[in-house]
Amino acid sequence: MAGVQQALANQLNSAVTAIQPIGGGSINNAARLTLADGRTLFLKTHPSPPAGFFEAEAAGLQALAAAHAVRIPAVIAVAEQGLLLEWLEGRHGRNFARQLGEQLAQLHSTTASEFGFERDNFCGLTPQPNPRMRDGFRFFAEARLLHQGRMARDSGRLGKNDIQQLESLAGRLHRWIPEQPASLIHGDLWSGNIHSGPEGEPVLIDPATHYGWAEADLAMTTLFGSQPRAFYEAYLTNSPVERDWEERAPLYNLYHELNHLNLFGGPWASGVRQTLKRFG
Repeated sequence: MAGVQQALANQLNSAVTAIQPIGGGSINNAARLTLADGRTLFLKTHPSPPAGFFEAEAAGLQALAAAHAVRIPAVIAVAEQGLLLEWLEGRHGRNFARQLGEQLAQLHSTTASEFGFERDNFCGLTPQPNPRMRDGFRFFAEARLLHQGRMARDSGRLGKNDIQQLESLAGRLHRWIPEQPASLIHGDLWSGNIHSGPEGEPVLIDPATHYGWAEADLAMTTLFGSQPRAFYEAYLTNSPVERDWEERAPLYNLYHELNHLNLFGGPWASGVRQTLKRFG
């Protein structure tokens, strides 16, 4: 990856003096860069990413940062096979959960007249289409559930009956989901993408940014273990989201279950089928 590092380094006004590989990611390689001017940066690279992968992430990070709601690492440089970001590191502050809830509610208060985003991007390595649509139900049905479902069908991970159930569910989202505005959301808000900065403040990384349903972002926080209760109380105190949102969380998380099925295969099929049966 020396070529990638050099391409990114060429966009800096300082030489790289040290590169320290770090672990933790399942998709990209990561390293800590030290520059001659004293700065420390975060480098992530991939040997063969999908076209536009890091450019899309950079655009998402910049859109989240522009909302001035929650801290987002600044984009320093971007290349086809890598991304350089501001290095942010710290321990959770005493009021981290409450602060995160308040700031996420503030982020979601940034709304648009249409769902989607300025460009397509990725959820993990999976392409995530972001067509502009005024109808949030149509957007979630077509650009989220059915998009993932067709990929799973084409790879043989879901069968004909599964797809019929998914299509039926996607056509009846109004039965369970309330009308919501198109909110600016992180899009992949599991606990691993929630970090803390040098002052103990919340930091969000690795987004799949778009304008979508706020409840979908909130639901993702429950998929791999929930946040502390103080987070949800603070969020709901500062947001118009209804307090029964958790009843609908499995519907929103069906998108991420389908994505994990497409990324990692078989074990995720049972969870997908359970959700299809529950809302069948």
